[in-house]
Amino acid sequence: MIGYSSLASLPRLRDYVSRRISSYDRTGGNLDAWLIRGGEKRTLAEIEGPACIKHIWMTLGIPQEDYLRRIVLRFYWDGCNEPSVECPIGDFFGMGHGIRKNFVSLPLQMSPQDGKGFNSWWPMPFKNKAIIEVENQGEREYWHYFYIDYELYNSVRIVEDLAYFHVQWRREADTDGWAYRERLSPQTMMRDPRWYNRDGRGNYVILEAKGNGIYCGAHLDIDCFHRNPDDWYGEGDDMIFIDGEDYPSIHGTGTEDWFNCAYCPREEYNAPYHGVILYSGTKDWPWRGKQTVYRYYIEDPIRFRKSIRVTIEHGHANTLSLDISSTAYYYLSEPKRGGPPLPSVEARLPRPNEELYVSEK
Repeated sequence: MIGYSSLASLPRLRDYVSRRISSYDRTGGNLDAWLIRGGEKRTLAEIEGPACIKHIWMTLGIPQEDYLRRIVLRFYWDGCNEPSVECPIGDFFGMGHGIRKNFVSLPLQMSPQDGKGFNSWWPMPFKNKAIIEVENQGEREYWHYFYIDYELYNSVRIVEDLAYFHVQWRREADTDGWAYRERLSPQTMMRDPRWYNRDGRGNYVILEAKGNGIYCGAHLDIDCFHRNPDDWYGEGDDMIFIDGEDYPSIHGTGTEDWFNCAYCPREEYNAPYHGVILYSGTKDWPWRGKQTVYRYYIEDPIRFRKSIRVTIEHGHANTLSLDISSTAYYYLSEPKRGGPPLPSVEARLPRPNEELYVSEK
């Protein structure tokens, strides 16, 4: 068994060997980082299985913060020629917008100083081989420090019934908010037939996957760059469609309810499975700018056997025009591509900050 993680299980003498791959200086000196040049792709680790990656730590000496979206992580499992993980590096570790900032969740953390220490605790089992690579899609070089800690097993039977780790990154830089687009007042839009959204049409898609697996949650990175008629971004319900459903069997009551907070939170909060790790509102515009929220299904992972489609409204019934990106974490019984190919660097970069925002009353 490799699933034990609680304090109570630590005395159990399981059968594995502890291993690490890191960027340490092979000469015995102190140059403990790899220089990754602009446009360069490097393999960080190639691990023979059966094994399970238990922890990943990284820190980056980058020329500017948006390199958190320019640098891409990819993970390949057991000979699959497409990456099960393909994600901007900052987003992979739990925070979008090209921002580093201290926060704590159970599976992911950014640690001092100023969020520059990245940690992932997602277990990543595989049978034969794992390849982890990084690609610098920026023009300038940077320094990459890393640890990859894993357990090595003497029998494939230890991992044969375990699923493969996947990540899906998505973005809609300007969601099609019908009430904003048509400049409808709150009273008018509530009389519109589009106000009644039962089938999730037009929702933002967090995850769409086929196969036999488990969904473990996501973080949303929302940028409120328009002044909407009703600009609290959190009225959107989450709707999850399992195994081809026409209507969601899992249906929430609002975005802040999805990330397990309440009453339009205007403060940051970190918990193991849910929270608000970035709040950028102001007194005169409480929802202005960049927000990051998360909900990880650790105690209550969502099971699917054929397919899953995880969505959320952008404003109630998709009334709001927002910039939304998301990083979803899930497992599948076989390795596959983790979502659509990443968009270009330009389409991934964070929206410029407040001085360029559109403020419309």
